[in-house]
Amino acid sequence: MPQHPVQPALLAHDVVRTLGDRRVLDGISLTAAPGRRIGLIGENGVGKSTLLRVLAGVDTPDAGSVTRPADLGFLHQEMPYDAGATIAVVLDEALREAREDLAELDRLGTQLAHVPEDDPTHQDLLDSYGRRLEQAQDRESWDADRRAALVLDGLGLGALGHDRTLGSLSGGQRGRLALAALLVRRPSALLLDEPTNHLDDGAAGFLEEQLRDLPGTVVAASHDRAFLDAVCTDLIDLDPAVAGPVRYGGGYSAYLAEKRAERQRWERRYAEEQEELAQLRQTAGVTAHRVAPDRGPTDNEKMGYGHRAGRVQSQISRRVRNATRRLEELERERVGEPPRPLRFTPGHLAAWGEDDSGPLVSLLDVRIPGRLSLSGLEVSPTDRLLITGGNGAGKSTLLAVLAGRLPIDGEMHRRHGLTVGLLAQDTTFRRPHRTVRDTYEQTLGARRAEKVPLSSLGLIHVADQDKPVGHLSVGQRRRLALALLVACPPQLLLLDEPTNHLSPALCDELEAALGPGPGAMVVASHDRWLRRRWQGRALRLKP
Repeated sequence: MPQHPVQPALLAHDVVRTLGDRRVLDGISLTAAPGRRIGLIGENGVGKSTLLRVLAGVDTPDAGSVTRPADLGFLHQEMPYDAGATIAVVLDEALREAREDLAELDRLGTQLAHVPEDDPTHQDLLDSYGRRLEQAQDRESWDADRRAALVLDGLGLGALGHDRTLGSLSGGQRGRLALAALLVRRPSALLLDEPTNHLDDGAAGFLEEQLRDLPGTVVAASHDRAFLDAVCTDLIDLDPAVAGPVRYGGGYSAYLAEKRAERQRWERRYAEEQEELAQLRQTAGVTAHRVAPDRGPTDNEKMGYGHRAGRVQSQISRRVRNATRRLEELERERVGEPPRPLRFTPGHLAAWGEDDSGPLVSLLDVRIPGRLSLSGLEVSPTDRLLITGGNGAGKSTLLAVLAGRLPIDGEMHRRHGLTVGLLAQDTTFRRPHRTVRDTYEQTLGARRAEKVPLSSLGLIHVADQDKPVGHLSVGQRRRLALALLVACPPQLLLLDEPTNHLSPALCDELEAALGPGPGAMVVASHDRWLRRRWQGRALRLKP
């Protein structure tokens, strides 16, 4: 059997992409070989989605180049079909390449059977057959129809009729169908943007298994720390670093350890250089001259004074020249100051009540038809309660009930004067033209905003505080909403999927803030990393 080329790598070289007046990607290079599964992480706005779009060819870089496999697959935010297309149409397109593989193998096999081995075209036919066979094996083309059924089941879509139109599906179902179509295709390179959004535990675990089994390349931007730990062979941190984006080997746990060490090295190097610069400036500008004697010679020194003074001046001149040369060298080559990372540093997420006895809220036989059914629940003044459950189980509905925002059938008792804050999944502001700074001050009042400055919370970069809130990313809007809550903490804080759209580092810091402290917190989350480390009690809802 002839040797066939290995699967092509995904390559980017010195990619530059500018959006508006901001250079989002600045000379990014990437090598993603077959078998590597690379996670893209970093703060919102550092360019994860932009890099994926450039790699996919959806966006054209302003400079640099990208080499990609012809069959690359990209998980788009919206599927390239109209609302009237059916699930069957989507699956047929996903299976098209596999069916073409099998049809071409049949055609080439038939030709080979009729062409003698000594015919000049025989070897070319054999090479073509070998290449197509390898491709079919990588795609598992013979098993494609069975795999399609398996993938639909694994992503929670198996019960849907194939005649269902995309317009009849929920947003989450359409997202999972787009992901299923890519997994069925098994392209040589697969680009994913937040692939575990809309997935429950079972579907997320199934996706991880599928990606680990792919022979090609995977590049995924994700905030899901459990996914990054389970799938990735490498992580690329797009947050600012001394030499640009840094690639780390291993999953999320390995990244955390190396990231801390790398930051400490950068800060230590910067501090050492600043100290040396200060000393060199002192030596070159002031200290060296003070070494020279500024007094006249005494009587018993007059014979040797001129000789000694000349020697001292020579030493001074040499020291000044050395210091100046080193100063110029260090000024050219010194590292930049480590940018201050966002550090979530609230005083408390919730506040003490006047009375710690008795529940803050109690529910009994609560019903909202089609959305929630709960026999009973009490939330104590210092509770830490985690609400879990699959999609559609009613997690967000329960938080809205606790916040007093939904009418219910059943009984609900709330403590008189209870202050409640809710971080909803969808964050909007009524005046999108207002800046972040003005929104913060107008919402809280000048006195409170002065007492708890927005910059002190570590949720919004200073450079973004004069932007209109309507220009913020989804993650930035959520961080502003969280800032407004914790700047004036309620007695009961309700957080709906709080780690969605946050960088992994901010998720870690938010989790730390959810620990013991004043007030009560109820958190609804599908975040597996958070749930595995939860120290309070938990309530699982069933659809």
